[in-house]
Amino acid sequence: MNRRRTLVGATLLVAAIVALGAGQRALDAHARRAAVTVPTFEVDPFWPKPLPNHWVLGNVIGVGVDARDHVFVVHRADTADSLTTCCTAAPPVIEFDPEGNVVSAWGGPHDGYVWPGSNHGIAIDNKGNVWIGGNGPTDSHILKFTHDGHFLMQIGIPGQAVNSNATDHFGRVAKISFDVPANEAYIADGYGNHRVAVLDMDNGKVKRYWGAYGHVPSDSNLGPYNPDAPIAQQFRNPVHCAEPTTDGLVYVCDRANDRIQLFKKDGSFVKEKRIAPKTLGDGSVWDIAFSKDKGQKYIYLADGKNEHVYVIDRQSLEILTMFGDGGRQPGQWFAVHSIATDAKGNIFTTETYEGKRIQKFVYQGLHSVAAMNQGVVWPKR
Repeated sequence: MNRRRTLVGATLLVAAIVALGAGQRALDAHARRAAVTVPTFEVDPFWPKPLPNHWVLGNVIGVGVDARDHVFVVHRADTADSLTTCCTAAPPVIEFDPEGNVVSAWGGPHDGYVWPGSNHGIAIDNKGNVWIGGNGPTDSHILKFTHDGHFLMQIGIPGQAVNSNATDHFGRVAKISFDVPANEAYIADGYGNHRVAVLDMDNGKVKRYWGAYGHVPSDSNLGPYNPDAPIAQQFRNPVHCAEPTTDGLVYVCDRANDRIQLFKKDGSFVKEKRIAPKTLGDGSVWDIAFSKDKGQKYIYLADGKNEHVYVIDRQSLEILTMFGDGGRQPGQWFAVHSIATDAKGNIFTTETYEGKRIQKFVYQGLHSVAAMNQGVVWPKR
C-alpha cells in the first residue's frame, strides 16, 4: 500500500512539474509576444461615406491607391444586389478621395475596347494611368486607361486559350503591379495561366516570364491541393499577385498552394513561405501590400479563406501577428480579397463573394502586441 502511495505521489509530482513547465513556457511565450513590436491598425467604420445615386457594389475585386492617396476600386456590377425600387449597380470603377467621398466613377463595355467578362484587379501607375485585368473565360488581355477613364491601350488578344508560354496574350489576369524605375509591369497571370509575366509599361510587350521556382511554366493539371502531398513544382490557379519591391525582389501569391514565393526580378527563385498550409479550397495567400517605410519592412497579407490580415516580417517571412475575423461588421470580412496601402500607412481591403465592400484600417503606429491574433481591431476611443 505504501509503495502504491509512493508511486502515485511520484506520478502526481511529475505531472505537477510538467504542468508547471508548460505553464512557464506559456508565460514565457506570452512575454515574448508582448515584446513583438508591429504596425497596428484600427478600422474606420465611417469610411467610405455612403455612395451617391443609390449605388451598391458587387464583388469588389481590386483596390489601388494613386499618388494623391485617392483610392480606386473595381467591382463586378453584374453581381450587385440591384433592386428597382432602391438600388442600382455602381459603375465598375470608383475613385474615392482620402475622406471617403466618391470623386468619379466609370468603366464598362465600349465600342473601342473589349471590357473583361469578369474584371479583376486594378492598379494605378506613376503617371496616374489605370490598369485592369480580368479572370473571365475569354479574358486574355489587359486594359489601360487614363486617370479619368479614357481608353489608352489594350494589351493582349482577347478570347485566346490558356498558354503560359504565350507572348501575345495572357490567361485570365488577376493583378498588375509596377516597378517604376525599370518601367516594368508585373502581371499575376493568373486564373488560367500559371506564371508571372513582366511587361514594358509603355508598349505592353512581354519581356520575360516564369513559373514556380523559376521553372518554365506548365499548364498541366496538378489536381486538387493536398497539404500532405509533395510540394507542387508549379503554380496552381490562381497566381493571385506578383509584387516587386524597392530592393530588387518579387513576392508572388500562389494562392491555392498556400504559399508566398520570393524571386529576384529576373525570375531566379530565392525562397518560399507556406501560410496556413492546411487551408483547402480558395487557399490562404490572396494578396499582399507592403508597409510604407523606406525599407518596406512589413508585408500585409490578405487571407480570404481564414479571414485574417497577417503582418509578416518581409525579410524572414515570419508571421508576427494577425488581425480581423469573419463577419459582416466593420473590422470583419467575408472573403477579404485585395489589399493596398496609402502614403500614410493606412490599409484598404476589399471583399468578394457576398462581402461586396471596401474597408479602411487606420495606421496607429508601431506598438507591442501580446497576442498572435488580435481579433477585430475596433477603435478604442
